[in-house]
Amino acid sequence: MRGFVKRWLEGPGIGTAPREAFVERGQRVYCVGDVHGRVDLLQELHDMILRDARDFHDRLTVVYLGDLIDRGLHSRDVIELLLNEPLEGFESIYLMGNHERAMLDFLSYPEQAAGWLTWGGRETVLSYGATLPRDFHAPEPEKTRDALLAELPDQHVAFCRNMRLYHSSGDYIFVHAGIRPGVPLKEQSESDLLWIRNEFLASEEDYGCVVVHGHSITERVEERHNRIGIDTGAYRSGVLTCLVLEGQDRRVLQTGNGT
Repeated sequence: MRGFVKRWLEGPGIGTAPREAFVERGQRVYCVGDVHGRVDLLQELHDMILRDARDFHDRLTVVYLGDLIDRGLHSRDVIELLLNEPLEGFESIYLMGNHERAMLDFLSYPEQAAGWLTWGGRETVLSYGATLPRDFHAPEPEKTRDALLAELPDQHVAFCRNMRLYHSSGDYIFVHAGIRPGVPLKEQSESDLLWIRNEFLASEEDYGCVVVHGHSITERVEERHNRIGIDTGAYRSGVLTCLVLEGQDRRVLQTGNGT
């Protein structure tokens, strides 16, 4: 399915108009929203990014905003693609999402983190070929964890453990969920960076930068004066979004509509 390019972001601002912001000079940043196991859409978007970047000869960076796994049916394939076929000529930066954190917690504390299986983890377990209990409504978390570990490559676990919590470039901060208003970046908790929602989304605070985030699904890219949300619900909408930043310019690449 063919994708399309949107030259301008959508959505009215709140508070002040969208602030002027720049990425580092001589750099173009491609920022990919929540993939959630849709390796087909990620491959399509990678092709679009490579075509878009072929005439740019300075520094290229691609930032993945986390939640690469869960919900969709091909989490294993997503990580395999990123490990074995990263975008050539790009610096690749992988941010942790709450779903990666939940999987890692399940591997360490299956009883306490068993809830992960009910909101996306089940699909990830199946993508690795692991066996789930016959009665999924009464799972045995430790047995499921052990079955997953038997199929889960160490390289995949290390990939998730080594994900960053945030990345910055110029006047932009990239993070999975958002930041807590009133708290300096270096004092933000991991929990907020991975999970925060309403307090961040509703805030009109000027952070001194623009926060680019995923985590909270919107039908279209949501631009505000202090943040840009690019989680367009790829696993169910078929629309995987990439925000492209160069100098003070912003534009969007998206896969086509439909599932």
